[in-house]
This record gives sequence, C-alpha cells and structure tokens, in this order.
Amino acid sequence: MIYRSKAPLRIGLAGGGTDVSPYSDMYGGAILNATISLYARAAIEPIADKKVLFECADRSETLECDATFPLPLDGKLDILKGVINRVAKDYGIPSGFKLTTFVDAPAGSGLGTSSTLVVAVLGAFAEWLKLPLGEYDLAHLAYVIEREDLKQAGGKQDQYAATFGGVNFMEFYDGDKVIVNPLRIKEKYLDELENNLVLYYTSTSRLSSSIISEQQKNVHEKKEASIEAMHHLKQQAVMMKEALLRGSIDKIGEILDFGFQHKKNMAKGITNSQLDDIYEAAKRAGASGGKISGAGGGGFMIFYCPGNTRYNVVEALKAFGGDVKRYHFTHNGINTWCI
Repeated sequence: MIYRSKAPLRIGLAGGGTDVSPYSDMYGGAILNATISLYARAAIEPIADKKVLFECADRSETLECDATFPLPLDGKLDILKGVINRVAKDYGIPSGFKLTTFVDAPAGSGLGTSSTLVVAVLGAFAEWLKLPLGEYDLAHLAYVIEREDLKQAGGKQDQYAATFGGVNFMEFYDGDKVIVNPLRIKEKYLDELENNLVLYYTSTSRLSSSIISEQQKNVHEKKEASIEAMHHLKQQAVMMKEALLRGSIDKIGEILDFGFQHKKNMAKGITNSQLDDIYEAAKRAGASGGKISGAGGGGFMIFYCPGNTRYNVVEALKAFGGDVKRYHFTHNGINTWCI
C-alpha cells in the first residue's frame, strides 16, 4: 500500500505576522489568507526492513536511517525527522517505511512551504496509522512539532491554512487558541481576485526565522513602532475581509499597500532595495498595491492589478529576472488517500 497526502500552499493577503507569539498572546492576532493550487505532497510506503528511507524528490535529496526512534536531529532533513519522532512518540510506528516528499515551491519562498510539508507528512501518517486527528488537532500538532519540538521561530497561520483550505479569516489568542472562520465569498469575486492578483517569484529565498525572531524580540522589548505596525496589520485583516465579502475587489490593492507600508516597520530585513525596486516598477506599470509574501526578505511577491493592467505589470516584471506563477484558488485543505 502507498499512503498519500497533499496539502495546499497559501497566499497571505492581510495581517501577516500577527499570528506570531508573543504579539498574538498579548494583543490577539488576525490574518486573512487563501490556499492556492500549489501543494506539498507526501507518500509513505511501509517496507519489511527496519529502515527509514527519505526521498525529497523536488530537491533530489535522499537519506537512509535505522528505524530506531527518535531519529537524530543532525541538520539533515530535520523537519521530516521531527514529524516522525513525534508520531513515533505519541502513537508508535509499526514498521520501517519509505517517505517521499515533493513541494511545488522552493523552501523560503514565503508561501508556507515548511509548515505545509509538515501537515502533508502528518496527513500521510494519519492515513497509514488511522490516527484520530480532526482538522484543529492536525494543525495544532503540526505547530507543536515546528515551534516546540524543533524550536523553529514562526507563526501559526500556515498549519491551519494547509489543513482547512479555502479563504479564511483566522484569529489567534493566548494559550494557542486559534479560531478559523471560513469566508463565503461569491465565486465571481474570487474569479476577479484571481485574475487581478499576480504571483511573482523573485528567484531569491530567505531564512524567515531570523526576521521572525527579531519581530518577537521587538514585541518582548515593547518597541512601540513595531507593535504599532502589527496593530495596523491586524486592522488590515478586517479591512480585507470586508472588501472580499462586499465585493469591493478594487479596494484590495490599496489595502495591500496599506499593509506593506506598515509591515516594513515590524523588523529589519522585511524588504530591501531590490524588492523595493520591483514593487515600485509594478506600481508604475499599473498595480495599485502589493506585498512580500510571508515574513519578507525575498521569495514571492503579490501585486493587485485592477482592470486589465496585469499584462503591463507582468511585462514590467520581466526586467527583474523572476517568474510569474500561474495558480488557482482552492476550496479544500489537506487530502489523504491510500492505494
């Protein structure tokens, strides 16, 4: 048998960073995101040998370990080992197996790749071992593996987006309390948003944990400019929700721009001269706003292009050597099956 799963990556539309502790614990956070037709995929094949075989097909990387748990966290595929160690500890793993993974976007690209991969691997284990995990359980366990077991800095939105799927307004509170509010947006509004929102890969990646760690430090030290920026981003999430539900789609560009200007004040390294040049070129070509996806510093950017300006924007972006990525919004979160 092969036990498979796929979980969608996401575009963060508003509120990014307010899902990160300690801000979310102290003030409450809010984020609006939408899953897209790019995925993290995982497949588990039980084998007779007492071995764990890893194949990261998108990175042409393989590894073999003895099936003796916990597996050593030595810098080699630790994110996958972290999932395996937690599953082995909490539920037990009955045999050796081969784990094959593939992610449709590069690591560090700002679409939640690492967290979505954790969700996908957990989903494959849940399918194989028949684990009693509901959506909130699965997302929370993925969060615990990354933030507590592996000590990786980051927020909570990606795990919940990958698990639930669709367009969601998410609220984050003290005590790891998360509320996922699915939004019922008319299909024509989503079609227009999809048509007008350009997803652009800058061909650079970044280590989001360093930016997020500084953001956390700024909140701990009560740096007013950083905290005020996060307050504005939380307000942006509410503005974005209202615009989508009311069909005020062409307000989305200015709402994105509002958030981008404030996000720069959260921590150093969120933007740089190259990203600023790309942003300004897109606006000159007709975009009414945009943002850097994820923590910032590189990876994907998105631009809202009203009317038929997307074609001029796409043409202007060619000068920077990146790639425009086609996508569709998706309504579903993680899907698992066996064959």
